Amino acid sequence: MKFILRNVLFLILLFFVEDINSQSRTKVNFGLDWEFKREETNSNWEKITIPHTARIENLVVIKQFQGTCWYQKKFDVVNSKNKKVFLYFEGVMQEADVWINDQKATNHKGGYLPFMVDVTPFLKSKGNTIKVKVNNEDNPDFLPGKPLKDLDFNYYGGIYRNVYLITTDKLYITNPIQANTKASGGIYVNFNDINKSKASGIVQVHLKNEFAVEKNANLTFILTDNQGKKLEFKSEAFRVNANSGRTITQNIAIENPKLWSIYNPNRYNLEVQLISNNKVADVYSEKIGIRKSEIKEDGYYLNDEKLYITGTNQHQEYPYLGYAISDEAQYRDAIKIKNAGFDFVRMSHYPHAEAFLDACDELGILVMNSLTGWQFFGNETFQKNAIQDIREMARRDRNHPSVIFWEASLNETQMTDDFMKLASKALKEELPLGNNCTASWIDNDNYDLFIPARQHGKAPDYWTKYNKGNRKIFIAEYGDWEYYAQNAGFNQTEFANLKEEERTSRQLRAHGEKRLLQQAYNFQEAANSNRKGQQTIGEANWVMFDYNRGYSPDLESSGISDIFRIPKFAYAFYQSQRDANVVLDANLIAGPLLTIANNWTETSPLNVAVYSNCDEVELYLNDVLVGKQKPLINESSDRLNHPPFVFKMDKFVAGTLRAEGFINGKKVVSNLVKTPEKPSKIELAYDISSKPINPDFPDMIFVYAKITDENGTVIPTATNEVTFSLWNGKAELIGANPVKAEAGIATIILKTPHFKKAIAINAASLNLQTATVEIKPSLK
Repeated sequence: MKFILRNVLFLILLFFVEDINSQSRTKVNFGLDWEFKREETNSNWEKITIPHTARIENLVVIKQFQGTCWYQKKFDVVNSKNKKVFLYFEGVMQEADVWINDQKATNHKGGYLPFMVDVTPFLKSKGNTIKVKVNNEDNPDFLPGKPLKDLDFNYYGGIYRNVYLITTDKLYITNPIQANTKASGGIYVNFNDINKSKASGIVQVHLKNEFAVEKNANLTFILTDNQGKKLEFKSEAFRVNANSGRTITQNIAIENPKLWSIYNPNRYNLEVQLISNNKVADVYSEKIGIRKSEIKEDGYYLNDEKLYITGTNQHQEYPYLGYAISDEAQYRDAIKIKNAGFDFVRMSHYPHAEAFLDACDELGILVMNSLTGWQFFGNETFQKNAIQDIREMARRDRNHPSVIFWEASLNETQMTDDFMKLASKALKEELPLGNNCTASWIDNDNYDLFIPARQHGKAPDYWTKYNKGNRKIFIAEYGDWEYYAQNAGFNQTEFANLKEEERTSRQLRAHGEKRLLQQAYNFQEAANSNRKGQQTIGEANWVMFDYNRGYSPDLESSGISDIFRIPKFAYAFYQSQRDANVVLDANLIAGPLLTIANNWTETSPLNVAVYSNCDEVELYLNDVLVGKQKPLINESSDRLNHPPFVFKMDKFVAGTLRAEGFINGKKVVSNLVKTPEKPSKIELAYDISSKPINPDFPDMIFVYAKITDENGTVIPTATNEVTFSLWNGKAELIGANPVKAEAGIATIILKTPHFKKAIAINAASLNLQTATVEIKPSLK
């Protein structure tokens, strides 16, 4: 009898524990098993997955698809009377109408911010159908407003970001976008008193009770650091009225906090448990960071340490696929930015994907979040939508430690003073607890920070003599237009023999060493100039990757990497500007670095540039010492952390250039380049940038076919036509195929629907040895 009683008690206790810890909330990727068709084609439905682009475009996009397309999906969902069911769309370009079981659920305008649909009232117990009508034609009533044919970027159609199916209890933590409440909705975290010994702040939680009766509840807050150490806080008991919402604010304090910074991006997992009647009604988790971001009289400070911010601009575009890329692809772009020596990115010229921001949080990349816009100021409806976008951008991204500046203004747009007042006010209202530094390209007192482009000033001083009291500036763009427009000034006379197209920073990899070195020199010269401004707290070059734009039938090629993410010489210049003593995560590039910016061919420059963060560099030609030098310091390099090294060679002699870098007299790094011989073979490589291919959902990576000689040296002038093929594995090749190599490398995109088994890719070209590479799933 005692045995039976003991087991009964055990079962009761087990039931109680499971009931307490049962979690009502589920979040499921809703991207599989959709059907799609474009209205213009009047074709049958095709099976697709989301993220999805309305049309695969050419590498150089001319007459990009604009029009209406349709998506539909059949699905079942448990629709209990005590449950809520939502669909969360991260981004649809750019007007969406949603029907559930032929009933109109919502209309949403704007392609760069999310929206949420409460589908509960429309659901059947089985056999539900969702239909989404998507249109990306020009519309002056919402952002960006400007016609695509006149725009400096492209907005690609489709449901191009993730969709999630979310279920909750009818007593639940809201979503800040859906709640649409000023400075509220969901979870809002802010630490307002931070030092190395203690951090204190608040967690604000917005709840909704859609039961017909009042609910008693309390909240538990669990903070877990990156080593698994937990801190727990509990709220007082409270009530939430029937069919009402309520905000609960909890004070929290952490002793010896692990601060988030660019080199140590420590994060905490915040879990909020909503408990009612001894049951966990809802659980919401989010990664947060604790950091102190300030602009003081003498500059910018992160965690009380002064920092000159070095960064870049980025468009979220991929070749062929437009905006429709995976979370993993977003991460790979972010890691390339960090590896380039940058600790900051400006989201040009719109809010980027949530996954990209998550990656910036994880990698330690500071962010300027940007309102959608470029050289267009619309009517009253447009302006009203712009203010709402500012609010939604703040609500979506307010908990990201990476976001330090908010560009609550329309880029390069002549805005009215009334609009600028409303824009800055809206951001401040949404972020009353801090983290609310507003920025504008117009020098206006409504904003905290002035963010001109370098070309908005006049040569040769640009912004170096800016002085407006204690007002600080951040150079939001530099290195491109001022050279494209030929008004750079400084040292251009040294290059008087350059043709106009050779002076510009807009250089494809195919344009060769001389022009790629000119691009790198332009960025160097401009970066050096920026640092001479007493009020300048940082800079972002234009731009990280080459990209398409609506108004021009060619690639904008001022990227320090091309559109396939292949680095140019300028990439190595920026890499060299990070100090050699910086320690980063093992997956990142840091420490002593050295790159010879020369292919060493008969047509190569005899002034050999070496980019390095070392004290001294030795250069050897065929193992014979050419010289040992310190960095070249002149008026175009005297403010840089690490000026380049330049070795003047008497003549070209085929063979091997080897450079060795020294710090405090000790050799710490080396690099070599070899004169390429005749083309012999193909070498295949692929890029995952330390982020394994997603095993369960669609992903995409770049595959590179390098045209090399027998020694494996890439032929920098090779333009061989390469044909890619899949030998085994379930995947798709996206891009021109066959494709001509550019500067010795042909590129294609491998898209995987999922990745459970190895994939083999073959590359072939006339008169070259073929190559095969096998890509295996990660064992992690």
